[in-house]
This record gives sequence, C-alpha cells and structure tokens, in this order.
Amino acid sequence: MEITIEHVVNELKGILPEDRVVINMTVRELHSKDESYHVSSLPDVVVFPKTTEEVSAIMKIASQHGTAVVPFGVGSSLEGHVIPYEKGITMDFSLMNKILEIREKDFLVRVQPGVTRSQLNKELKKYGLFFSVDPGADATLGGMAATNASGTTAVKYGVMRDQVRDLEVVLADGGVIHTGNLAAKSSSGYHLNGIFVGSEGTLGCFTELTLKVYGIPEHVMAARASFPTINDAVEAVINILQAGIPIARIELVDELSMKQVNYYNETSYREEPTLFLEFHGNEAGLKQDIEFTKEIVLDHKCIEITFETETAARNKLWDARHNLAYSYVHSYPGKKLMSTDVCVPISELAGAIQHAKEVLDKVGLIGGILGHVGDGNFHVLLMIDTNDKEEVKKADEINESIVLYALKRGGTCTGEHGVGIGKRKYQEEEHGAALFVMEKIKKALDPQNILNPNKVFQLKDRG
Repeated sequence: MEITIEHVVNELKGILPEDRVVINMTVRELHSKDESYHVSSLPDVVVFPKTTEEVSAIMKIASQHGTAVVPFGVGSSLEGHVIPYEKGITMDFSLMNKILEIREKDFLVRVQPGVTRSQLNKELKKYGLFFSVDPGADATLGGMAATNASGTTAVKYGVMRDQVRDLEVVLADGGVIHTGNLAAKSSSGYHLNGIFVGSEGTLGCFTELTLKVYGIPEHVMAARASFPTINDAVEAVINILQAGIPIARIELVDELSMKQVNYYNETSYREEPTLFLEFHGNEAGLKQDIEFTKEIVLDHKCIEITFETETAARNKLWDARHNLAYSYVHSYPGKKLMSTDVCVPISELAGAIQHAKEVLDKVGLIGGILGHVGDGNFHVLLMIDTNDKEEVKKADEINESIVLYALKRGGTCTGEHGVGIGKRKYQEEEHGAALFVMEKIKKALDPQNILNPNKVFQLKDRG
C-alpha cells in the first residue's frame, strides 16, 4: 500500500503537539529556500522538535515510510543545503536552542543545534570566554557544524571541525550515537567527528554539540592597510604568515567592495585593495607583532595603515566586513547573491585572485572580491537576476572557471560554504575515487537516502 504524506503527517501528530507539525503554506514557503540563488522547493510538512527523543521518533517515522528529511537552522546557507527538492519533512531546530552546559575550566560548552553563535558568545562573555568561529551570518551552531563553516578568525583558531569535541547524532533509522568525548585528544577508533562535521545533514541530525571555547584576549588591536594592487596586498599577507606573526584575522577587500563598504556603512575608508587585520595577545607581545607587521606591509607598497585600539572603532571595522555580502544584496534589489568559495594554497592565492579578476572582465559581470586570505580562501560576490538566463549563464561560467583554476592547483571548490547543490558537479573532479568511498559511507548510514537527499553528491537512485 502506498503511504501518502497525509498519513505521515498524522503519524507525526501522534508524537508531537499539533502546533509543532505545520502544513500551512506560509511556514512551508519560509522553509522552501535559503539565502542562495537556487530555485526554491516546498516541503510537505515542517516539524519543530524540542528534544533528542523527538528527533529520533521523527526519523523512525521517516525511515519507516522512506520520507525525505531536511534539517533546517536559520536558512542562511549559500548553496541550497536546506531546500527540500524531494519534498517530505523539513526539521526546524529553532526550538532546540538551549545552552546546556558551560565547562569553563575545560574550555568547553555543550549546546543544542539551534543556538546561534551570537547567542552563545553573549552568554560566554560572562565567563571571560568566547567561541571563535564567525561566519558572516548569525548561523546556528548545528548548521555551522553541518557545513564545516569558518570565518575571519580561522587563520588563528581554525574552522568548525577544529572546535568540535563531540556530537550527539540521530541517524537515519532513529538511532542515537555520540561521535567523541570531552578529552583534548584521543587515538581511539575512527574519527567520527571528522566524518559528520561537514556532512550537510546527509548522514544524521545533530541534536547536541560539545565545542571548544577560548579565553577573551587580554588585548586586541585592529588595523586597515591599503595597497595599490591586490597582488601587493596578497604578497604582504604571505610575508606576514612566513614571519610567524600570530595574526588573529587578516581579510582582503578589493577596491569595488571598499566602495560598497563606504556606501553601506557611511564610512570614508580609502577605496583601494585593503587588508583588515586583527591581533590578539598581551600588551608587550602585541606591540612587537604590530611593529613587525607595519614593516612588512610598508615593504609591499602599503599606501596607508591605520590602527584601531578603541572597541567601538574595531567593531565598526569588523561590522563593515561582516555586512559586506548583505550590503551588496541591499544595493541590488531584485537580484540574488552568488558567491564563489574556492580555497587554494597560499602560494597560489595571488594568481587565483588575478585569474578571477580576468574572468570577470572577460565575461562582463561586475563582482566584488573579498576573502579570508590568511588561509587562502576568497569569494567573488556576484549579484544576478535569476530570471535572466544569460546573466545566470555568465555567473556560472565565472564560478566554473574560478573553481577549475583552484582544483588544478591543489585547491578546493568550497572553503567554507559547503557543497549543497551548487558545488555538486565538481566533486568527482576534486575527490576522484575518494568520492566512491563517500558514497559508500552515505549508503551504509542512510540506505534509503532519506537524509537531505542529493546534497553533496547525487546518488543515482533513491530508496
């Protein structure tokens, strides 16, 4: 007997209150898209669990009937991760938003997946601690782990995978596992944290995360350094890293994006290729690091360097950087953001950025360049009219050229946004035979392909 979605919905109402099993169009539409330019698709039903037990019960129903399940945080993805192209159930984790435990002596926190990074940092500040990973969006920690997100501080503190000590995961059949422990290191068994972080909801649903946190630095200093060319700025970055200066943030913003920064934030920064930098440490060490950095950037034709010691000025600087993508969206109403996301070895960074600029000029689209250049990751921001097929084609051409350039030089198609559907076609080129191993892991853990189906890669058959 064929099971209808109405039957599945009725079973879901048997385990959750009716107000947390939602089929009205407004809620379904909110869960049909993310921040990306990808085409939306409606789920059949949206559920709002509050506990691991409820998530497990939902997955048991989905498994029994072969119904697709898509985990949903706040919908800030840029690659279509949360769009339910197979319809089915969207599982919204916004009600699982509790900070469960702060172990300040262990520098660990235990949270539910719906906690956002700003929510966590607001609480951690009371303990003199902070969580380091800071993507542009105020994403949920569950979503950040699902995509192995990073941000401006990755050059010093690492990416999301480096912060995860343990995950509680509900599997496709409703089983519940833990992937790690509280210890700072372990040589016991397979590294399951490494498998589940970055799996984009295709292997399981995260219901708890135990994460590393850090002491708030004694002193913080920020700086802006302007250069005549992007190449000069990138060469300065390479020398700063080679010198072993423990930089906490080092971001590149091109001249077009600096104009956008000034327009959106009502600032008057120089509209040249610019590095945004930040230093963490004690007063004596910081002074030495700053002087050394100043020498290096001046050796690379730096036009102007400005240091910011006051908290308000630093916050203004980093707010401008974090809001840059949204400033483009605000400035081009009716268009959608497409962002490239390659990451290359540092030695290849200048060439990769130069190639990106040449492709932009050749194809004839305007795009701003910015990036976490301390780890070789940069973005080209394109605003496109998704109803204009020619414009979409040009944007895809730009993205593909940048990705293939990166892959040929030992890079990756995505440094932090994840694969979703937007980068699926590059997986075989990047991973080769290893993609077959990934598919075997997926089939072993989710034989019916019900967990966020056809994200990361597209299995030939569902069910």
